[in-house]
Amino acid sequence: MIGIHKNIKDHLFHFRWIDYCKKNNIAFKLVDCYDSNIIEQLSDCDCLMFHYNQSSSKDIIMAKPLLFSLEQSGFKVFPDFNSGWHFDDKIGQKYLLEALQVDIVKTWVFYDAKSALQWINSTSFPKVFKLRGGAGSQNVELVRSKPKAQQLVKKSFGKGFSAYNSWGSFKERFRKWRLGHADFKDVIKGLIRLVKVPTYVKVMGRESNYLYFQEFVPNNDSDTRIIVIDGKAFGIKRMNRENDFRASGSGLILYDKASIDEVFVKAAFDIDKKLKAQCVAYDFVYGENKNPLLIEISFGFANAGYDACVGYWDEQLNWHEGSFNPYGWMVDLMLKNGK
Repeated sequence: MIGIHKNIKDHLFHFRWIDYCKKNNIAFKLVDCYDSNIIEQLSDCDCLMFHYNQSSSKDIIMAKPLLFSLEQSGFKVFPDFNSGWHFDDKIGQKYLLEALQVDIVKTWVFYDAKSALQWINSTSFPKVFKLRGGAGSQNVELVRSKPKAQQLVKKSFGKGFSAYNSWGSFKERFRKWRLGHADFKDVIKGLIRLVKVPTYVKVMGRESNYLYFQEFVPNNDSDTRIIVIDGKAFGIKRMNRENDFRASGSGLILYDKASIDEVFVKAAFDIDKKLKAQCVAYDFVYGENKNPLLIEISFGFANAGYDACVGYWDEQLNWHEGSFNPYGWMVDLMLKNGK
């Protein structure tokens, strides 16, 4: 029997898993991972599926410890360690992908002001500044000059940064509302959060005592996200915001097969063999010679953004036209014998 964490947020995977299990007569039970007796709740289950969220104060505290503890005991979980330990942790991803010799956008991390300033004085600009966590291009900024980078050093090794950019979030909600991609209530929510930040921000505390930069890769009007699950891949092309270099979270999405360069699909499959993960979304841009460069990775994604995908690839890069259910692939993966 599959244990599925019950959750009220409809952009997470839980409802899709439940629907697939019901339609295919797969035994499951709803469990509450937030209960102190969660281990006891799972006593009659063979595995646990838990789509945790980087914006949930509870999940930040307990999701990884619970899942990885269960996995160490021999219990099957989704996401497993290889899929999830680096979730919403760009610093961890830098080290992992460099260790696996993956072609990534060049990344630098500094842990003291002196070394950061020495690098700033010797490098060229622009560079892309990021905080360790954040989705949808939140906490991402194009730094065009040495003085601006020096200001970031002072702030990082001083009072630090909030994990949530209230003003940036409000502007993004307003932009999406103007494009017809969001309800006006989302704009109101953004106004409220200008004065009352989400609870998870208090849990995370301020981001300080590190500085993270990536190389700015020019001549990209978009990025391409390829999601690989159990030997199958699908993707979307995300166009940059108007007069902006950021594509993640723009809501400007192309789904047709012709828009997705298969060089990214092949690269995603190659990296996936190294990661040995259950489910990973890979975000790519073109490098100088049109080679695929990986920006970052994530096991989770907002499901509604992929419902319009028109087909998927297998590992031999054969194209399978038509609708498909990646959440069913996740469930089927848990039903396989062994890890």
